[in-house]
Amino acid sequence: MSTHHGTRSDGLAVGIASIGSYVPPNVITNAELAGPAGVTEDWIVRKTGIHTRRRAGAEQATSDLAAEAARQALAKAGLRAADLSLVIVGTTTPDVLGPAVACQVADQLGCDTNTAAFDVHAACSGFLTGLATAEKFLLGSSGGTPGHALVIGADAYTRFLDPADRRTVVLWGDGAGAVVLGPAAEGRPRILATKLLSDGSIAGLATIPAGGSRRPATHETVDGRAHYVHMDGRSVSAALQEAVPGMLDDFLKENGVEKSEIAHVVMHQGNANLVAHLTGMLGLEQARAHLTAPVYGNTGSASIPVTLDQAVREDAVRPGDLVLMIAFGAGLTYAFTLLRW
Repeated sequence: MSTHHGTRSDGLAVGIASIGSYVPPNVITNAELAGPAGVTEDWIVRKTGIHTRRRAGAEQATSDLAAEAARQALAKAGLRAADLSLVIVGTTTPDVLGPAVACQVADQLGCDTNTAAFDVHAACSGFLTGLATAEKFLLGSSGGTPGHALVIGADAYTRFLDPADRRTVVLWGDGAGAVVLGPAAEGRPRILATKLLSDGSIAGLATIPAGGSRRPATHETVDGRAHYVHMDGRSVSAALQEAVPGMLDDFLKENGVEKSEIAHVVMHQGNANLVAHLTGMLGLEQARAHLTAPVYGNTGSASIPVTLDQAVREDAVRPGDLVLMIAFGAGLTYAFTLLRW
């Protein structure tokens, strides 16, 4: 467990200077997926609440999606790539096993060698894990005032889905979201607290079994569809329902926050039905929970920044609002963040 309260002893805090997101234009409909998966369009909507999702173009990889979101965020912040001291990408679908997507994004943006760049591999909790990591990096940096960091959540899961597996292919889409972090300015969004947790005892519930050092790629692993996402969705849902309520209660208690104070809930968009169910289980108001899953599906570590960016662009989030972000992903990993907008 890692918990952090976002203000340095000298009063300096890290804030969000800007946010951007990108989803590719190619739309995947339920009609396209239903036949190969052996289900109906109505079944997909009833089980998931998802109507469409997006697919990266043939020439696009995760780094390309990430770079598009990053350019938006940098432009909104009025910053150049040279102003960044850190780039973090949360992803589980890298372009290649190595090097890091973050290094490729830094190169696409034109960052120089003074910029640190690395990935965090925390599945769908990757963006919030990167956010917590970058905040600590900036607060711990020498030289007084924190610099600027770029945190991106990006995934291209459609490249890793078995068209015949109804448990997975109907859920995921591709996308990216990014924030620029820097010194918290008066009246601007700031990070109040972060918390990261995990439970590796149930790591096998959601995995891509082959392609790593334990099961390198062979003809047998390819023929056995072992390079696709495999997930026991029912068991994952049960694990979340058991763990997340207590984790959230502890996080809010540690930070002296009542649920009634929360103006916005930005939860990982595993699927629309799951978000609605967990929101109710957690004692949070449904009207305060933002949704993008019906149109974008589960975009992995991109889902939280994509959803937050949509809420901001719709002017739903107002200055002073308290924003709660909740992520969970394979591993299992969990992440919680409080923002004061």
